[in-house]
Amino acid sequence: MQTRPIALMLLVALTATDALAATPRAVTREDQREMMVTIYNGNLGLVKDVRETHFPAGTTEVQFADVAALIDPTTVHLKSLTDPAGLKILEQNYEYDLLTSQKLMEKYVGRKVRLYQTDGTYHEATLLSTNGPIFEINGQIHMGHDGRLVLPSLPENLVGQPTLVWLLRNQTTRPQRVEASYLTGGITWKADYVMVLNPADTLSDLTGWVTIDNKSGATYRDTALKLVAGDVNRARDPRREARMMELAAKAAPADASRDFQSEGFFEYHLYTLDGRTTIKDSQTKQLSLLSATEVPVAKHLIYYGAQDYYRNAYGMPISNQKVAVYLEIRNSKENRLGVPLPKGKVRVYKADRSGSQQFIGEDWIDHTAKDERVKIKMGDAFDVVGSRVQKDYKKLGPGLWEVEWEIALRNHKPEDQTVTVVEPVPGDWQVLASSHPYEKVEAHTLQYKTLVPKEGATKLTYRLRIRA
Repeated sequence: MQTRPIALMLLVALTATDALAATPRAVTREDQREMMVTIYNGNLGLVKDVRETHFPAGTTEVQFADVAALIDPTTVHLKSLTDPAGLKILEQNYEYDLLTSQKLMEKYVGRKVRLYQTDGTYHEATLLSTNGPIFEINGQIHMGHDGRLVLPSLPENLVGQPTLVWLLRNQTTRPQRVEASYLTGGITWKADYVMVLNPADTLSDLTGWVTIDNKSGATYRDTALKLVAGDVNRARDPRREARMMELAAKAAPADASRDFQSEGFFEYHLYTLDGRTTIKDSQTKQLSLLSATEVPVAKHLIYYGAQDYYRNAYGMPISNQKVAVYLEIRNSKENRLGVPLPKGKVRVYKADRSGSQQFIGEDWIDHTAKDERVKIKMGDAFDVVGSRVQKDYKKLGPGLWEVEWEIALRNHKPEDQTVTVVEPVPGDWQVLASSHPYEKVEAHTLQYKTLVPKEGATKLTYRLRIRA
């Protein structure tokens, strides 16, 4: 028998009486009166959803629809804001087996269905497999079949969207406001910063952005938004984390901008959006965090050594060592900042001679309190380089030796440059001789601030005695 690929229209036949008897009280997004979302750095959100509805007196089943697909059911809390003592939860279920045409067919594998023809006649058939699909009709196997597939009823435990189902005991029939709160995965935020330097590298304009990535399976409309910056400890559940990764969807781009107010909160910082916003499911949204102009910047050229330079004898020069470039700002009110900065990536730009902004480097910063300093590594200097030669290495006895180093710093720029030489020295040590002033900034750190003239070079020589 010649068969063609099947085009199926799925119809569910339910009588009005059966539907009324089987349908519990539904509380949907249309009943929503207030939404509040707090988002943490670590793929976690706290949702508070306030809806206005009424329940019959006595025991009743309630469907609270349109919740996050990645909700943690163990964190759900329901309370009546109108009659707290009169509403009690007897039982709670989380329904997440979502209604789709594929799921409907899967529920009817091995069961009787009807295949209707265009003239109104139909065949009784047994659905053997959804892969095809494959039917048994009058003892014959059909690989697909023309017609409309009609199912006799809606299978149990299929819902149109993730739904909380409660069995409630209620005292009043008056309208009341209820608040459902829960934790959900699949939603997170991060901070990104854009810094634009002036021609002299002494001032910058700094802009901060919050990027929210919502893959939780729910849309939060007209929500009050709070962000928590800090490292919040959580007890890990690898199986749940794996499920959340499986359900997470790809994010889509979005836009928006608002201002945030910051406050201390426990050992973290809380940022509250001024106004409300809508965070759609499968959306990446950006909001303005801060904006500051003419923030003073200090540029540092740093030449780093290594502890191994003092433990071994080197017969050859160590040449063309890179000089690292850092930018540093102080997060203070005097510098037009002075707000807690959440950790994030800083991207730095500077205009070239034509006035076009060019990207010159980026780095991560950690959570930074006000009045603390932010150090941003930009890369390595091109026109300022260094090299070193071990002039002497003597073993004086067990665990005792002397080392002498000569460091050459060369500046190919048309301006003088100051290079900070940082030498990590192991053990107990003392400087026996030095060509330049030095500072012992830490127990194992020797530091020089050396001026290197334009189109010139400077040689720094010092000798150490070290006891391990």
